[in-house]
Amino acid sequence: MRAHYLPAFSRLGSYDTALLDRTAWGERRSRRLFEYWAHEASLLPLDLHPLLRWRMARADRGEAGYASMRAFAGERRGEAIALLDRLRGEGPMAASQLETGRPGWWEWSGAKRALEWLFYAGHVTTATRRRNFERVYDLTDRVIPAAVLDLPTPDETTAQRMLVERAARAMGVATAGDLRDYFRLGPADARAAVDALVEEGTLVPVTVAGWPAAWRHRDAVIPRRVRADALLAPFDPLVWRRERAERLFGFRYRIEIYVPAEKRQFGYYVLPFLHGDQMAARVDVKADRQGGRLLVYAVHLEEGAASDTREALLVELDRMAAWLGLDRVVIA
Repeated sequence: MRAHYLPAFSRLGSYDTALLDRTAWGERRSRRLFEYWAHEASLLPLDLHPLLRWRMARADRGEAGYASMRAFAGERRGEAIALLDRLRGEGPMAASQLETGRPGWWEWSGAKRALEWLFYAGHVTTATRRRNFERVYDLTDRVIPAAVLDLPTPDETTAQRMLVERAARAMGVATAGDLRDYFRLGPADARAAVDALVEEGTLVPVTVAGWPAAWRHRDAVIPRRVRADALLAPFDPLVWRRERAERLFGFRYRIEIYVPAEKRQFGYYVLPFLHGDQMAARVDVKADRQGGRLLVYAVHLEEGAASDTREALLVELDRMAAWLGLDRVVIA
């Protein structure tokens, strides 16, 4: 199961992934999401498109993005525009399709970098994804609904303030680093946005033991009780900022996919398990489609985990297996 399906499962339980596919990569009129750079490459609600156009403009000027892409904003711009013209004339394409008939002019990696610059600069976006999850690109104005493209574009300062407000609303209580990281803003941009939101009363300074300076969104509600059981994807918003996860839960989490097997501490593809208001366990899992099994290679309970953690975890593993269309859970 692709990781982008998991956050919705963590919050909703079993659901039809075709619904997400349609809202992200379906017909233009049915789209509710688009792909772009937020914290990382993300699926975002369409109302964020105007708030990220300043980032697209910076990329277009060669002021944002990886160094290998920035050349396409300058001396190699003509090559990227030639690709854009090809998409305009021939329709949506993936990087693997881009062959010019002129050996050596385009290597796949060069085409991919040019497409990624066009994507970062907002000239193209994701039309769909292939079965192997390869991105298929098309012109932005043929993918994003016209009503969204017609929305006014706020200036950089306003857009960044709105993004930080959105981050604060999502997190409730956050440090300056948390607020900046949510949409990967620059330190100076984030600082100015936080100052403005404090001045207008949207962010309220608070003290959290052991934390640096922090703020609460004025509309944040403190629940009387947290009732939650959820297996989380490695890139779930609750844990993607590792420093915040450690401050909130005392939970140190690292992805070990690229760590040699003999050096892994917890496993290859490890999902944190949220139980109540604790990160109570982590579990290394794999879907065995051919055998109809959800394989659990290892279960690690966290120190201080509640006595019913293992039982609750087994319930969630059964739910995940059923959602994935697997017959049973097998624990090694």
